[in-house]
Amino acid sequence: MDLLQNKLRPEYLKDVLGQEHIIGKGKILNNLVKEKKLFNIIFYGNSGSGKTTIALALMNELKTRYRSLNATVNSKKDFEIVIEEAKMYNGIILIVDEIHRMNKDKQDILLSYIESGLITLIGLTNSNPYHSINQAIRSRCQLIELKALSEEDIIKGLKRVKEVLPDIKMDLKTIKYIASLSNGDIRYAYNLVEFIYYGYNKEVTIENISKTNNKSSFFTDKNEDGHYDMLSAFQKSIRGSDVDAALHYLGRLIVSGDYDSIYRRMIVIAYEDIGLANPGIGPKVIAAIEASERVGYPELIKPLSVVIIEMALSPKSNSANTAIEAAISDIEAGNVGRIPEHIRTTSPNYKYPHNYANYWVDQQYLPDKLKNRKYYSPRKNKFETEMYKFNQSIKK
Repeated sequence: MDLLQNKLRPEYLKDVLGQEHIIGKGKILNNLVKEKKLFNIIFYGNSGSGKTTIALALMNELKTRYRSLNATVNSKKDFEIVIEEAKMYNGIILIVDEIHRMNKDKQDILLSYIESGLITLIGLTNSNPYHSINQAIRSRCQLIELKALSEEDIIKGLKRVKEVLPDIKMDLKTIKYIASLSNGDIRYAYNLVEFIYYGYNKEVTIENISKTNNKSSFFTDKNEDGHYDMLSAFQKSIRGSDVDAALHYLGRLIVSGDYDSIYRRMIVIAYEDIGLANPGIGPKVIAAIEASERVGYPELIKPLSVVIIEMALSPKSNSANTAIEAAISDIEAGNVGRIPEHIRTTSPNYKYPHNYANYWVDQQYLPDKLKNRKYYSPRKNKFETEMYKFNQSIKK
């Protein structure tokens, strides 16, 4: 069955919903089409944000030869066939959906052809490529994030439904209601409309939707950043040591089903907000995430709740985060200087700390222009206080 979402898929960039940061006059994708150029790109973003649509629209605009595979469904042999076709035609565009699931065998056969330019890779993923995609593939690609569609974008898309279902009975109030349920996912909106259309004699009404759909509308609000607001509230509740608020927002995020965002944010909080005040929390967070992925929903609420409670109740320190930000700020401002001669690779004047009492010897490590710079300031918590006191004591 040809699904509604496929019938309404835009063929050209000008008809794509949202993504104004990359589509439109003078924007990067339109410029690539204008120049008839395409590079290795990974499009990443939430489900239903338009990754596949944009990839196919680019193919239509450029009128180029391409093949489309799925990293999970298609075999290594399928990828080898594409490579042979690329050799035959001196190049091909390969669109790979769910690229974060591409195994090592498939990566190995593609890498050299991507490097030579025989294959131009367009990867699609709803996972963060910085965490989920092999570095060898990632380093050869430009990463472009797609934003979640706003309710206005979803409404615009739903108004197109009449073009393929002219006898549908669906008013503007219902359209707005569906948009509020969709969490920026146009695919979800189209699938819901189609399900109700055929299930209730073409009458897509709020009443009929309510009979069969129990997805709450609190996941987003009129602001397209509603989901990110929830993640922000989640982090700030933990940072503020409000365990009940942290559990509340964790619950909302779990019900929304966006586990990847929960996991990423937990890791950030562990190292940004708790940091050296409880340095063991990072491994505990990773262990809880791994346990959650193994058991799945609904059992994942157990390991997540345990570690979130500890994170909220834990002492907090952002000293490490503040220190590295200050160091990077100096570097970006050009405030660097030459590496001292005695700690360069071939220097005979380096003093090896392990050969000295307390494994420490007085020598300069920072460049001359930064030799008195202090990036790290310990916070008042047990671990940092003791660690810093020890460091100062051996220097005396």
